Amino acid sequence: MGVPQIVATVLAGAITVVAVYLAVKAVLTITSVIRRGQPAPERFTDPKTRTTTMLTETVGHTRMLKWSAIGAAHWFVMFSFIILSLLVLEAYFEVAAPAMGLPIIGHWTIFGLVTEWFGILGTIAILYLVFVRQREKPGAKKRSRFLGSTMWQAYFVEAVIVGVLIFGFLIRGFKVATDHFEYPLWATPVSHAVGSILPAWEDGATWMALIKICISMTWLITISLNPTMGVAWHRFLAFFNIYFKRSPEKPAGSGLGALKPMMSEGKPLDFEEADPEKDLFGVNQVEQFTWKGLLDFSTCTECGRCQSQCPAWNTAKPLSPKLLVLSLRDHAYAKAPYLLAGGGKDLMGEEKATEAQLAHMDVLALAEGNRPLIGTAEDQGVIDPDVLWSCTTCGACVEQCPVDIEHIDHIVDMRRYQVLIESSFPSEAGVMLRNLENKGNPWGAPQNTREDWTKGLDFEVPRVGEVEDFDYLFWVGCAGAFEDRAKKTTRAVATLLNEAGVNYAILGEGETCTGDPARRIGNEFIFQMLAQQNVETLNEAFGDQKTKRIVATCPHCFNTLGNEYEQLGLKVEVVHHTQLLAHLVKEGKLTPVQPIDGDITYHDPCYLGRHNRVFDAPREVLGETGNLIEMPRNSERSFCCGAGGARMWMEERIGKRINVERTEEALATGAKTIAVGCPFCYTMIGDGVTGKGKQEEVEVVDVATVLLRSLKQDA
Repeated sequence: MGVPQIVATVLAGAITVVAVYLAVKAVLTITSVIRRGQPAPERFTDPKTRTTTMLTETVGHTRMLKWSAIGAAHWFVMFSFIILSLLVLEAYFEVAAPAMGLPIIGHWTIFGLVTEWFGILGTIAILYLVFVRQREKPGAKKRSRFLGSTMWQAYFVEAVIVGVLIFGFLIRGFKVATDHFEYPLWATPVSHAVGSILPAWEDGATWMALIKICISMTWLITISLNPTMGVAWHRFLAFFNIYFKRSPEKPAGSGLGALKPMMSEGKPLDFEEADPEKDLFGVNQVEQFTWKGLLDFSTCTECGRCQSQCPAWNTAKPLSPKLLVLSLRDHAYAKAPYLLAGGGKDLMGEEKATEAQLAHMDVLALAEGNRPLIGTAEDQGVIDPDVLWSCTTCGACVEQCPVDIEHIDHIVDMRRYQVLIESSFPSEAGVMLRNLENKGNPWGAPQNTREDWTKGLDFEVPRVGEVEDFDYLFWVGCAGAFEDRAKKTTRAVATLLNEAGVNYAILGEGETCTGDPARRIGNEFIFQMLAQQNVETLNEAFGDQKTKRIVATCPHCFNTLGNEYEQLGLKVEVVHHTQLLAHLVKEGKLTPVQPIDGDITYHDPCYLGRHNRVFDAPREVLGETGNLIEMPRNSERSFCCGAGGARMWMEERIGKRINVERTEEALATGAKTIAVGCPFCYTMIGDGVTGKGKQEEVEVVDVATVLLRSLKQDA
């Protein structure tokens, strides 16, 4: 070992010791913050499924590959980082002796081949991602997905990757130039090409290896000093975040479908025994999120996929799922010293720390601890109320997130506290909540008019109690019973079921709202009241029947009955009417004979498509009735109508109306018929068409009505 090698070894050792010390300290900081969250024992169930899902999503890159070229580039960068970490380790040997390599495997040709090509493809991939970031950087693109991301961190990480890859080839190049390289040309072509133009400098590999180590350790030091640097830390945290996702069996997004029930100390809240002085009613302090929530915030990559798909963000509203998560993350870490020193508020808002403890606390952390979680800029709130109430719970953010962050659960948890404890929510929604509590439906319609939609039909609609047995219980829903446009869908479905000879029955006046709007606005109390009533009614209706099936025309009812009532002990098979109609068409029980004039385009309801993955059935029905053309944003990337998350009953005062944005997209297809599969979408898109003055040229109808018209020309 010569003098250059001694000097290089000492320098490499020194910077590595500093980096490792700071990294350990950062890991302890991150884990201490995450551990401040509430218990979540359900996250440890079914380790086999969790492991399989985690490996599928990480190694298979299933969430990222939906973005084709970008996903493929990210896969190569990820695996280049993992595999080429071995070359960083090898650099420590090369610092000490230029001719050395990694013990044992460092002499295998296959090792040289794999690392060479991951170096080549990783370089191409990271340069492509740099290009994408430049192409879509804030200012270069309207409402960029990177707007609000910490750009210097991303550029720093990308520069480090490029630097490590370049110096990896330079190390090998100097080895080639000095005849210390043992891999053949066919396995390592770039290394040989680099070596052919470099001088035969014996110490070249040593100094290149030192620079490579310094670059790598500078990266580690930087991220260690910035524990909120999600663009770097997600490389480690993503594995855990995906493993602990709420629903590991769901490949499309852990927080889709059912909402998480209200939890306190890791257990579902029982409203009969709950006490606001002892139990959590939603979230009002960042430490009241579960530890998984705090892990979510820590894992955010700042990629902006959620932001780019969010209907609120795309219509100039203040909500960005990414910025919301980043705000909660930064607040949690800024508040952490205060919490770890014994500070915090109890459920009544009283300070836990003593005056002596407060006197010795970090001033900035103490100030952060006194910030309200929800509040305006004047109140120094972490999350503005307009951000909280802009969400339609459409699930686009959850579906797009490559690391399985559960945005909707966190938003609804904050809404729950605002509604149940603070009684703070958009005023117009109060009417809806009172109607649900007093009348059993959001419109406040009399219960004895629930069956009025049956009047004028030329057949008798069977009721539960009037027939002994039935194959399907037809859940009409509040909109289907009371809202004029939705009643057309209800009548069409009943007519089609009658035509096909399906044995079904309705509850009639025994039916009440499923509670979906109450739950998503945050009023879990009213949801539980309605849900328990419905569960009792349904159990009585099905009696001893072995097959318990429900068909629903409203995706919100479909989702609540099928996914959320199981939390209350009801297990039934629930199908959407488009699924049943598609089945009946396939079976030949319904045969379209008259094609619909003009093209048809279909709008995917969020709670049918994205939340429950029902994409094909409506399209199969429409494909049998006419020429179906797709909107640019369809299927899992469909754009919301704006009515979900109880937004149906809240005024839209900020930015462009979401339903107008979606209507414009539908009209741009040139279709004469806009087909929907949801009564809320029916209203929102219908109003959008009317607002554009196109109601004479373009018709908005449900899929069931389209099918009925293809069977009967006068329908």
